[in-house]
Amino acid sequence: MSTKQLGTHGWLVFLLGLLAFPAAAQSFRVQCPTSTITHPNAANNNSEPAYAGPTTLAPSASGYLTPTANVNGAIKCQQVGGGDGYASMADGTQTYMFSFGPLSGLKNIASGQAGTVFPSEFNTVIADPTTLVPGYPAGLASPAAAYNGAVGLVDSNVNYTFNLYDIFEGPQAALAVPAAASANTVTVILNAEVPFKVGEQIVIGQGPNGTDLNGYVGTYTVSKVGIANTVGLPASFVFQYLSSVTGLPEVLGSADATASSLPIVDGHVDARQIMDVGVMNGNIPAPLMAIDEDDEFFLTLTNVGMIMRPDLFEQHTIHFHGYPNASAYFDGVPDASVAINIGGSFTYYYLAPDAGTYFWHCHITPPEHLQMGMVGQLYVRPRQNRVASGNDLGTALKAQQGDLRTACQVSDVLCSNPMPAQADPASGASKVARAPSGSYAYNDGDGSTYYDVDVPLQMHGFDPNFHFVGMTFNNEGFADMKDKYFLLNGRSYPDTVTSGPLSTPSADGVNHYSQPISAIVSMKAGQRALLRISDLSVTEYHTLASLGIRMQVIGWNAKLLRDQAGNNMSYVTNSVTLAGGESADVILDSCLQRATPSDPSSQCLAAIPVGTYYLYTSNLDHLSNDAENFGGQMTEVHIN
Repeated sequence: MSTKQLGTHGWLVFLLGLLAFPAAAQSFRVQCPTSTITHPNAANNNSEPAYAGPTTLAPSASGYLTPTANVNGAIKCQQVGGGDGYASMADGTQTYMFSFGPLSGLKNIASGQAGTVFPSEFNTVIADPTTLVPGYPAGLASPAAAYNGAVGLVDSNVNYTFNLYDIFEGPQAALAVPAAASANTVTVILNAEVPFKVGEQIVIGQGPNGTDLNGYVGTYTVSKVGIANTVGLPASFVFQYLSSVTGLPEVLGSADATASSLPIVDGHVDARQIMDVGVMNGNIPAPLMAIDEDDEFFLTLTNVGMIMRPDLFEQHTIHFHGYPNASAYFDGVPDASVAINIGGSFTYYYLAPDAGTYFWHCHITPPEHLQMGMVGQLYVRPRQNRVASGNDLGTALKAQQGDLRTACQVSDVLCSNPMPAQADPASGASKVARAPSGSYAYNDGDGSTYYDVDVPLQMHGFDPNFHFVGMTFNNEGFADMKDKYFLLNGRSYPDTVTSGPLSTPSADGVNHYSQPISAIVSMKAGQRALLRISDLSVTEYHTLASLGIRMQVIGWNAKLLRDQAGNNMSYVTNSVTLAGGESADVILDSCLQRATPSDPSSQCLAAIPVGTYYLYTSNLDHLSNDAENFGGQMTEVHIN
């Protein structure tokens, strides 16, 4: 072979190596920070704070705007897997899906709840990872016993160990430690640069000749790093901690003693756990997500691959439909952001926008991936829920106008929450107090969106022929796509009235909770149920009708039905019709007369009779399972 040929082939190999590099660089990873610039106090980010007014921001030493008062919201995290799975319909038909499955909050998901959790719960390592077997937690006696943290999350096994140069308590002039320093302040000098951070736990240990460290050995929390000194040592070699013991002897030249960091949860994962749980674990609908206004939401997508279609190197993304992202980078449209390869993870970041019902789906070949099942729900709860009981709702809404992110101007046609027309223009007072219980769908300022029971309902359908050819390596007929099964929360009647998760045997021979969310609406007489309805069908409009209980439509496409003058534009009907890509917030009110008609949280004086009512589609061809069996989009409303 000539030198020229060698050079040509060498460049070809080099270019192929470059092309292969992104795939080779993929790896699983999970991220859930305990604090951020806008939520700096980690201790406050594991519960929702009461809403006391807009967050106050001021420039910090770093130049960023940081909160100084009324830090609203918290941090929420979730992990989902992109892959495949199976679901069983009420007539016994088993359907292959491209689908998302849960990789965190599995206990919540198996109980039909949102898998979104606080960092303190997400960043926990399972005590016994051997329980994370295929199908988990379907094999457990009770879903309530399931692990709710992030699957695969492990303590980092990379810890730092350094020899000690010196260690002492209290002030010491040579090191310029202030004379007022507590006698409990222990200063540690290493023989290398300190890798530790304030708040991190370290272990002081001793070698075989370390008897001089009696009293110092133990686990402590770093209180300060970078201690200035006058003996020529870099400040970065010195750190401090507080000891509960005083009067210990100073130690010099303890080369055999050590200071070590403890293994920490830092996003490293055990890929085996993720693959065991994530493979063939697709859900329909995709895992439910729920956050509160002002939350920072970190959502990790881990692409575990499609076991039934190993020929497909399918990428996946997460696109929040109709959700006002601050950056296209996290919008999930691959043309403007990124797509996640098999074997890779990516963490999306969202700042919770205006309250309402949204939904999410994969944006890779959307007609195919949506049809195959990669669709799910997300809803955002309003600040109004966090107003203290008894406080005036209109006054609280007026206070929100001080937040530039959500301030409403009368001239702004995109204003999400106009003041109610009956509120006092100056103070905003509406004379409607925050109820001692229950929730609100929007920041309404007048209590009109009050409800007692939250019910997510995803309307969807699929074409079994399209799914079959997708599983059997044939070309999919997009033009011939026609839904024949019609679903509420991934179920067709009578499965819609089955409580608890439905499990489906998959190609791995194991049962998986593929349809975890029940479609039953259950409430006490006199209560109000909020139906969070979304339609992500590729081919059909869907109608949902109510018999015996009126439907009040209060929001459409995550926007409160109110004009810019503050007039309530909600309406009462007996059915709603949604196209693909639309959502509606609908309240079923089981009370006929309330003590205060203008306050739906007031006492119910006359309720509808206790019993079973029905929600069903008036599209009669949608009340079937593949045109053969009675089923489709119908469920029950239980008034207890």
